[in-house]
Amino acid sequence: MVKPLAERLRPKTFDEYVGQRHLVGKGAVLRTMIESGRISSFILWGPPGVGKTTLALIVANMLKVPFYTLSAVSSGVKDVRDVIDKAKHSGFFNSNAPILFIDEIHRFSKSQQDSLLAAVEQGTVTLIGATTENPSFEVIRPLLSRCQLYVLKPLEKEDLSQLLHRAVSEDTELKKLDIDLAETAAMMRYSGGDARKLLNILELVVSTAGGSSVKVTDEIVERCLQQNPAAYDKGGEMHYDIISAFIKSIRGSDPDAALYWLARMIEGGEDPEFIARRLVISAAEDVGLANPNALLLANAAFDAVRKIGWPEGRIPLAEATVYLAASAKSNSAYEGIGAAAALVRRTGNKPVPLHLRNAPTKLMADLGYHDGYKYAHDYPGNFVPQQYMPDDLQDERIWRPQHSPAEEKLYQRMLNCWGDRFKDGN
Repeated sequence: MVKPLAERLRPKTFDEYVGQRHLVGKGAVLRTMIESGRISSFILWGPPGVGKTTLALIVANMLKVPFYTLSAVSSGVKDVRDVIDKAKHSGFFNSNAPILFIDEIHRFSKSQQDSLLAAVEQGTVTLIGATTENPSFEVIRPLLSRCQLYVLKPLEKEDLSQLLHRAVSEDTELKKLDIDLAETAAMMRYSGGDARKLLNILELVVSTAGGSSVKVTDEIVERCLQQNPAAYDKGGEMHYDIISAFIKSIRGSDPDAALYWLARMIEGGEDPEFIARRLVISAAEDVGLANPNALLLANAAFDAVRKIGWPEGRIPLAEATVYLAASAKSNSAYEGIGAAAALVRRTGNKPVPLHLRNAPTKLMADLGYHDGYKYAHDYPGNFVPQQYMPDDLQDERIWRPQHSPAEEKLYQRMLNCWGDRFKDGN
Protein backbone atom coordinates (compact mmCIF):
# COMPACT_ATOMS: atom_id res chain seq x y z
CA MET A 1 0.00 0.00 0.00
CA VAL A 2 1.34 3.43 -0.97
CA LYS A 3 1.79 5.79 1.98
CA PRO A 4 0.18 9.28 1.87
CA LEU A 5 2.32 11.97 0.26
CA ALA A 6 2.84 13.83 3.55
CA GLU A 7 4.26 10.66 5.11
CA ARG A 8 6.48 9.88 2.11
CA LEU A 9 7.98 13.36 2.26
CA ARG A 10 8.53 13.44 6.03
CA PRO A 11 12.06 14.88 6.53
CA LYS A 12 14.70 12.76 8.23
CA THR A 13 17.34 15.47 8.77
CA PHE A 14 17.43 19.18 9.53
CA ASP A 15 18.65 19.85 6.00
CA GLU A 16 15.41 18.38 4.63
CA TYR A 17 13.24 20.13 7.23
CA VAL A 18 11.20 23.09 5.96
CA GLY A 19 10.39 26.14 8.10
CA GLN A 20 10.98 27.00 11.78
CA ARG A 21 14.36 28.56 11.04
CA HIS A 22 14.22 30.38 14.39
CA LEU A 23 14.52 26.94 16.02
CA VAL A 24 16.39 24.69 13.60
CA GLY A 25 18.29 27.02 11.29
CA LYS A 26 22.08 27.19 11.44
CA GLY A 27 23.04 28.27 14.95
CA ALA A 28 19.43 28.26 16.22
CA VAL A 29 18.74 27.13 19.78
CA LEU A 30 17.11 23.75 19.19
CA ARG A 31 19.49 22.69 16.44
CA THR A 32 22.52 23.69 18.49
CA MET A 33 21.28 21.72 21.49
CA ILE A 34 20.63 18.59 19.42
CA GLU A 35 23.91 18.80 17.51
CA SER A 36 25.71 18.97 20.85
CA GLY A 37 24.40 15.45 21.50
CA ARG A 38 22.67 16.29 24.78
CA ILE A 39 19.07 17.46 25.06
CA SER A 40 16.64 18.24 27.84
CA SER A 41 12.90 17.62 27.80
CA PHE A 42 10.88 20.12 25.79
CA ILE A 43 7.39 20.89 24.52
CA LEU A 44 6.62 22.00 20.97
CA TRP A 45 3.64 24.35 20.73
CA GLY A 46 2.19 25.28 17.36
CA PRO A 47 -0.71 24.83 14.93
CA PRO A 48 -1.25 21.53 13.08
CA GLY A 49 1.02 20.55 10.22
CA VAL A 50 4.08 22.67 11.05
CA GLY A 51 6.50 19.85 11.87
CA LYS A 52 6.17 19.00 15.57
CA THR A 53 6.14 15.21 15.15
CA THR A 54 8.81 15.40 12.46
CA LEU A 55 11.13 17.35 14.77
CA ALA A 56 10.78 14.68 17.44
CA LEU A 57 11.63 11.94 14.93
CA ILE A 58 14.67 13.87 13.66
CA VAL A 59 15.93 14.29 17.22
CA ALA A 60 15.64 10.56 17.90
CA ASN A 61 17.32 9.74 14.60
CA MET A 62 20.24 12.10 15.17
CA LEU A 63 20.83 10.96 18.75
CA LYS A 64 20.29 7.28 17.87
CA VAL A 65 18.19 6.60 20.95
CA PRO A 66 15.09 4.45 21.44
CA PHE A 67 11.94 6.34 20.50
CA TYR A 68 8.60 5.72 22.18
CA THR A 69 5.39 7.45 21.26
CA LEU A 70 2.05 7.78 23.02
CA SER A 71 -1.18 9.38 21.86
CA ALA A 72 -2.93 11.38 24.54
CA VAL A 73 -6.25 10.39 23.01
CA SER A 74 -5.87 6.62 23.49
CA SER A 75 -3.27 6.17 26.26
CA GLY A 76 -3.90 5.89 30.00
CA VAL A 77 -1.71 6.06 33.10
CA LYS A 78 -0.89 2.34 32.73
CA ASP A 79 0.39 2.92 29.19
CA VAL A 80 2.64 5.72 30.46
CA ARG A 81 4.08 3.51 33.21
CA ASP A 82 4.64 0.62 30.78
CA VAL A 83 6.61 2.87 28.42
CA ILE A 84 8.66 4.31 31.28
CA ASP A 85 9.47 0.78 32.46
CA LYS A 86 10.64 -0.17 28.95
CA ALA A 87 12.70 3.02 28.76
CA LYS A 88 14.54 2.13 31.98
CA HIS A 89 15.81 -1.06 30.38
CA SER A 90 16.41 0.17 26.83
CA GLY A 91 18.42 3.18 27.97
CA PHE A 92 20.94 1.24 30.04
CA PHE A 93 23.72 1.10 27.45
CA ASN A 94 23.16 4.54 25.99
CA SER A 95 24.45 7.85 27.26
CA ASN A 96 21.23 9.58 26.24
CA ALA A 97 17.88 8.69 27.74
CA PRO A 98 15.23 7.21 25.43
CA ILE A 99 12.81 9.74 23.98
CA LEU A 100 9.12 9.61 24.89
CA PHE A 101 7.08 11.58 22.38
CA ILE A 102 3.53 12.46 23.41
CA ASP A 103 1.35 13.87 20.67
CA GLU A 104 -1.50 16.16 21.76
CA ILE A 105 -0.10 16.29 25.29
CA HIS A 106 -2.73 18.93 26.11
CA ARG A 107 -5.30 16.09 26.12
CA PHE A 108 -3.48 14.23 28.91
CA SER A 109 -5.35 14.36 32.23
CA LYS A 110 -3.67 15.67 35.38
CA SER A 111 -3.09 12.13 36.66
CA GLN A 112 -1.49 11.12 33.35
CA GLN A 113 0.79 14.15 33.45
CA ASP A 114 1.62 13.47 37.12
CA SER A 115 2.75 9.96 36.16
CA LEU A 116 5.47 11.50 33.95
CA LEU A 117 7.04 13.75 36.57
CA ALA A 118 9.45 11.33 38.26
CA ALA A 119 10.72 9.85 34.99
CA VAL A 120 11.38 13.31 33.54
CA GLU A 121 12.95 14.58 36.77
CA GLN A 122 15.26 11.55 37.09
CA GLY A 123 16.19 11.52 33.40
CA THR A 124 14.67 8.09 32.78
CA VAL A 125 13.16 9.53 29.60
CA THR A 126 13.56 12.70 27.62
CA LEU A 127 10.04 13.98 27.12
CA ILE A 128 9.07 15.68 23.88
CA GLY A 129 5.48 16.87 23.95
CA ALA A 130 3.52 18.31 21.04
CA THR A 131 0.48 20.52 21.50
CA THR A 132 -1.75 22.85 19.51
CA GLU A 133 -3.04 24.47 22.73
CA ASN A 134 -1.37 26.96 25.05
CA PRO A 135 0.68 24.82 27.48
CA SER A 136 0.17 27.42 30.22
CA PHE A 137 -3.45 26.32 30.41
CA GLU A 138 -3.20 22.65 29.45
CA VAL A 139 0.05 21.34 30.99
CA ILE A 140 0.44 21.10 34.76
CA ARG A 141 2.91 23.55 36.23
CA PRO A 142 5.35 20.96 37.71
CA LEU A 143 5.71 19.27 34.31
CA LEU A 144 5.94 22.55 32.43
CA SER A 145 8.72 23.73 34.77
CA ARG A 146 10.78 20.65 33.85
CA CYS A 147 10.56 21.30 30.11
CA GLN A 148 11.76 23.94 27.70
CA LEU A 149 9.00 25.43 25.56
CA TYR A 150 9.52 26.05 21.84
CA VAL A 151 6.89 27.82 19.76
CA LEU A 152 6.43 26.74 16.13
CA LYS A 153 4.90 29.10 13.58
CA PRO A 154 2.62 28.47 10.59
CA LEU A 155 4.76 27.87 7.53
CA GLU A 156 5.43 30.93 5.40
CA LYS A 157 4.64 31.18 1.69
CA GLU A 158 8.27 30.54 0.75
CA ASP A 159 8.34 27.41 2.90
CA LEU A 160 5.16 26.06 1.33
CA SER A 161 6.42 26.80 -2.17
CA GLN A 162 9.66 24.97 -1.44
CA LEU A 163 7.68 22.01 -0.16
CA LEU A 164 5.47 21.86 -3.27
CA HIS A 165 8.40 21.90 -5.68
CA ARG A 166 10.22 19.31 -3.61
CA ALA A 167 7.13 17.08 -3.74
CA VAL A 168 6.79 17.12 -7.53
CA SER A 169 10.52 16.72 -8.15
CA GLU A 170 11.58 14.24 -5.44
CA ASP A 171 8.59 12.15 -4.39
CA THR A 172 8.83 8.61 -5.78
CA GLU A 173 5.23 8.63 -7.03
CA LEU A 174 4.77 12.23 -8.21
CA LYS A 175 8.01 12.43 -10.18
CA LYS A 176 6.63 9.69 -12.45
CA LEU A 177 4.06 12.25 -13.63
CA ASP A 178 4.35 15.47 -15.61
CA ILE A 179 3.06 18.00 -13.04
CA ASP A 180 2.92 21.70 -13.91
CA LEU A 181 2.39 23.97 -10.87
CA ALA A 182 0.93 26.74 -13.03
CA GLU A 183 -0.87 28.44 -10.13
CA THR A 184 -0.42 27.81 -6.40
CA ALA A 185 -2.27 30.70 -4.71
CA ALA A 186 -5.37 28.63 -3.92
CA MET A 187 -3.34 25.79 -2.42
CA MET A 188 -1.43 28.28 -0.28
CA ARG A 189 -4.65 29.92 0.87
CA TYR A 190 -6.47 26.70 1.75
CA SER A 191 -3.47 25.18 3.51
CA GLY A 192 -3.28 28.01 6.06
CA GLY A 193 0.42 27.40 6.75
CA ASP A 194 -0.18 23.67 7.35
CA ALA A 195 2.31 21.50 5.43
CA ARG A 196 0.27 18.32 5.81
CA LYS A 197 -2.84 20.03 4.51
CA LEU A 198 -0.91 21.48 1.56
CA LEU A 199 0.41 18.06 0.53
CA ASN A 200 -3.04 16.50 1.00
CA ILE A 201 -4.47 19.12 -1.36
CA LEU A 202 -1.78 18.46 -3.95
CA GLU A 203 -2.35 14.71 -3.71
CA LEU A 204 -6.12 15.19 -4.04
CA VAL A 205 -5.75 17.38 -7.14
CA VAL A 206 -3.34 14.93 -8.79
CA SER A 207 -5.52 11.90 -8.05
CA THR A 208 -8.65 13.71 -9.26
CA ALA A 209 -7.00 14.72 -12.53
CA GLY A 210 -5.87 11.22 -13.44
CA GLY A 211 -3.49 10.56 -16.30
CA SER A 212 0.24 11.22 -16.48
CA SER A 213 0.04 14.96 -17.16
CA VAL A 214 -1.41 17.34 -14.58
CA LYS A 215 -1.63 21.13 -14.75
CA VAL A 216 -2.42 22.64 -11.34
CA THR A 217 -4.42 25.88 -11.41
CA ASP A 218 -6.35 27.80 -8.77
CA GLU A 219 -9.64 26.97 -10.49
CA ILE A 220 -8.91 23.24 -10.42
CA VAL A 221 -7.90 23.36 -6.74
CA GLU A 222 -11.07 25.21 -5.75
CA ARG A 223 -13.24 22.82 -7.75
CA CYS A 224 -11.61 19.76 -6.16
CA LEU A 225 -11.98 21.12 -2.64
CA GLN A 226 -15.64 22.02 -3.18
CA GLN A 227 -16.30 18.47 -4.31
CA ASN A 228 -14.32 16.97 -1.43
CA PRO A 229 -14.55 19.56 1.39
CA ALA A 230 -13.27 17.23 4.10
CA ALA A 231 -10.63 15.39 2.09
CA TYR A 232 -7.78 17.67 3.07
CA ASP A 233 -8.51 18.38 6.74
CA LYS A 234 -9.02 15.52 9.15
CA GLY A 235 -9.11 17.58 12.33
CA GLY A 236 -11.82 20.16 11.63
CA GLU A 237 -11.99 21.89 8.23
CA MET A 238 -10.15 25.19 8.04
CA HIS A 239 -9.74 25.19 11.82
CA TYR A 240 -8.43 28.71 12.31
CA ASP A 241 -10.63 30.35 9.68
CA ILE A 242 -13.78 28.80 11.13
CA ILE A 243 -13.06 29.70 14.77
CA SER A 244 -12.37 33.24 13.56
CA ALA A 245 -15.71 33.34 11.73
CA PHE A 246 -17.43 31.94 14.84
CA ILE A 247 -16.06 34.61 17.17
CA LYS A 248 -16.68 37.43 14.69
CA SER A 249 -20.30 36.29 14.27
CA ILE A 250 -20.81 36.43 18.04
CA ARG A 251 -19.12 39.84 18.19
CA GLY A 252 -21.34 41.01 15.31
CA SER A 253 -24.53 39.87 17.12
CA ASP A 254 -25.57 37.30 14.49
CA PRO A 255 -26.76 34.16 16.33
CA ASP A 256 -27.67 32.39 13.06
CA ALA A 257 -24.14 32.70 11.68
CA ALA A 258 -22.62 31.85 15.07
CA LEU A 259 -24.68 28.63 15.25
CA TYR A 260 -23.71 27.76 11.67
CA TRP A 261 -19.98 28.04 12.40
CA LEU A 262 -20.50 26.18 15.68
CA ALA A 263 -22.12 23.34 13.72
CA ARG A 264 -19.22 23.36 11.24
CA MET A 265 -16.78 22.88 14.11
CA ILE A 266 -18.88 20.15 15.72
CA GLU A 267 -19.27 18.26 12.44
CA GLY A 268 -15.56 18.68 11.73
CA GLY A 269 -14.62 17.00 15.01
CA GLU A 270 -13.33 20.07 16.85
CA ASP A 271 -12.39 19.62 20.52
CA PRO A 272 -15.50 20.72 22.52
CA GLU A 273 -13.35 22.24 25.26
CA PHE A 274 -11.55 24.37 22.68
CA ILE A 275 -14.93 25.80 21.60
CA ALA A 276 -16.01 26.32 25.23
CA ARG A 277 -12.75 28.11 26.03
CA ARG A 278 -13.26 30.51 23.13
CA LEU A 279 -16.80 31.23 24.34
CA VAL A 280 -15.44 32.21 27.76
CA ILE A 281 -12.93 34.55 26.12
CA SER A 282 -15.62 36.10 23.91
CA ALA A 283 -17.92 36.61 26.89
CA ALA A 284 -15.24 38.65 28.65
CA GLU A 285 -13.77 40.41 25.62
CA ASP A 286 -16.80 41.17 23.44
CA VAL A 287 -19.87 41.14 25.70
CA GLY A 288 -18.08 42.31 28.80
CA LEU A 289 -19.75 44.82 31.08
CA ALA A 290 -22.72 45.23 28.75
CA ASN A 291 -23.96 41.91 30.16
CA PRO A 292 -21.78 40.47 32.94
CA ASN A 293 -24.03 37.38 33.12
CA ALA A 294 -22.56 36.29 29.79
CA LEU A 295 -19.29 35.31 31.46
CA LEU A 296 -21.18 33.30 34.08
CA LEU A 297 -23.15 31.46 31.40
CA ALA A 298 -20.05 30.77 29.29
CA ASN A 299 -18.25 29.36 32.33
CA ALA A 300 -21.30 27.24 33.14
CA ALA A 301 -21.30 25.91 29.57
CA PHE A 302 -17.61 25.02 29.89
CA ASP A 303 -18.31 23.10 33.12
CA ALA A 304 -21.34 21.38 31.58
CA VAL A 305 -19.33 20.15 28.59
CA ARG A 306 -16.77 18.62 30.95
CA LYS A 307 -19.48 16.99 33.08
CA ILE A 308 -21.84 15.57 30.47
CA GLY A 309 -19.45 14.91 27.59
CA TRP A 310 -20.34 14.46 23.96
CA PRO A 311 -22.67 14.64 22.01
CA GLU A 312 -25.00 16.26 24.57
CA GLY A 313 -22.35 18.87 25.30
CA ARG A 314 -23.24 20.57 22.03
CA ILE A 315 -26.48 21.82 23.67
CA PRO A 316 -24.92 24.06 26.38
CA LEU A 317 -22.41 25.24 23.76
CA ALA A 318 -25.31 26.26 21.52
CA GLU A 319 -27.10 27.95 24.43
CA ALA A 320 -24.02 29.99 25.31
CA THR A 321 -23.40 30.82 21.64
CA VAL A 322 -26.91 32.21 21.12
CA TYR A 323 -26.85 34.11 24.43
CA LEU A 324 -23.51 35.75 23.69
CA ALA A 325 -24.44 36.60 20.11
CA ALA A 326 -27.78 38.12 21.15
CA SER A 327 -26.32 40.11 24.08
CA ALA A 328 -25.40 43.78 24.03
CA LYS A 329 -21.68 44.27 23.46
CA SER A 330 -18.92 46.18 25.20
CA ASN A 331 -15.15 45.78 25.03
CA SER A 332 -14.39 48.55 27.55
CA ALA A 333 -12.76 46.11 30.01
CA TYR A 334 -10.63 44.63 27.19
CA GLU A 335 -9.63 48.11 26.03
CA GLY A 336 -9.09 49.18 29.63
CA ILE A 337 -6.56 46.50 30.53
CA GLY A 338 -4.78 47.15 27.24
CA ALA A 339 -4.55 50.86 28.02
CA ALA A 340 -3.36 50.16 31.57
CA ALA A 341 -0.65 47.78 30.35
CA ALA A 342 0.51 50.35 27.80
CA LEU A 343 0.67 53.00 30.54
CA VAL A 344 2.75 50.71 32.76
CA ARG A 345 5.18 49.95 29.94
CA ARG A 346 5.48 53.65 29.16
CA THR A 347 5.93 54.95 32.71
CA GLY A 348 7.64 52.07 34.54
CA ASN A 349 7.27 51.06 38.19
CA LYS A 350 5.75 54.05 39.93
CA PRO A 351 5.80 54.02 43.76
CA VAL A 352 2.57 53.28 45.63
CA PRO A 353 1.31 56.43 47.42
CA LEU A 354 2.13 56.28 51.16
CA HIS A 355 -1.50 56.43 52.31
CA LEU A 356 -2.31 53.26 50.32
CA ARG A 357 0.48 51.21 51.89
CA ASN A 358 -0.07 48.95 54.89
CA ALA A 359 1.83 49.75 58.08
CA PRO A 360 2.36 46.46 59.96
CA THR A 361 5.37 47.82 61.90
CA LYS A 362 5.95 50.97 63.98
CA LEU A 363 8.76 52.04 61.67
CA MET A 364 6.42 51.96 58.68
CA ALA A 365 3.83 53.96 60.59
CA ASP A 366 6.49 56.51 61.58
CA LEU A 367 7.43 56.81 57.90
CA GLY A 368 3.87 57.76 57.04
CA TYR A 369 2.65 54.45 55.66
CA HIS A 370 -1.17 54.29 55.72
CA ASP A 371 -1.34 57.84 57.10
CA GLY A 372 -4.37 59.67 55.74
CA TYR A 373 -6.07 56.67 54.18
CA LYS A 374 -9.86 56.96 54.21
CA TYR A 375 -11.88 53.73 54.62
CA ALA A 376 -14.61 53.99 51.99
CA HIS A 377 -17.21 52.09 54.02
CA ASP A 378 -17.11 54.75 56.73
CA TYR A 379 -18.61 57.32 54.36
CA PRO A 380 -22.09 57.83 52.85
CA GLY A 381 -22.66 55.67 49.80
CA ASN A 382 -19.45 53.73 50.64
CA PHE A 383 -17.41 56.28 48.74
CA VAL A 384 -15.02 59.10 49.57
CA PRO A 385 -12.78 60.93 47.06
CA GLN A 386 -9.08 60.24 47.49
CA GLN A 387 -6.04 59.53 45.34
CA TYR A 388 -5.49 55.91 44.26
CA MET A 389 -3.12 56.34 41.30
CA PRO A 390 0.62 57.06 41.65
CA ASP A 391 1.33 60.76 42.30
CA ASP A 392 2.29 61.77 38.77
CA LEU A 393 -0.37 59.62 37.08
CA GLN A 394 -3.42 60.74 39.04
CA ASP A 395 -4.88 62.61 36.06
CA GLU A 396 -4.60 59.64 33.68
CA ARG A 397 -7.82 58.07 32.36
CA ILE A 398 -7.80 54.37 31.60
CA TRP A 399 -11.29 52.85 31.67
CA ARG A 400 -13.65 54.53 29.22
CA PRO A 401 -17.17 53.16 29.60
CA GLN A 402 -19.41 52.34 26.67
CA HIS A 403 -23.09 53.15 26.97
CA SER A 404 -25.02 49.90 26.74
CA PRO A 405 -27.96 49.86 29.20
CA ALA A 406 -26.08 47.78 31.78
CA GLU A 407 -22.82 49.70 31.51
CA GLU A 408 -24.64 53.05 31.60
CA LYS A 409 -25.45 52.34 35.26
CA LEU A 410 -21.75 51.95 36.02
CA TYR A 411 -20.97 55.14 34.11
CA GLN A 412 -23.61 57.13 35.99
CA ARG A 413 -22.25 55.93 39.32
CA MET A 414 -18.75 57.03 38.31
CA LEU A 415 -20.15 60.46 37.37
CA ASN A 416 -21.85 60.69 40.76
CA CYS A 417 -18.67 59.68 42.55
CA TRP A 418 -15.96 61.45 40.56
CA GLY A 419 -17.80 64.17 38.66
CA ASP A 420 -15.75 65.86 35.92
CA ARG A 421 -13.12 63.15 35.88
CA PHE A 422 -15.48 60.83 33.99
CA LYS A 423 -17.31 63.36 31.80
CA ASP A 424 -15.14 62.46 28.80
CA GLY A 425 -16.01 58.76 29.08
CA ASN A 426 -18.14 58.56 25.95
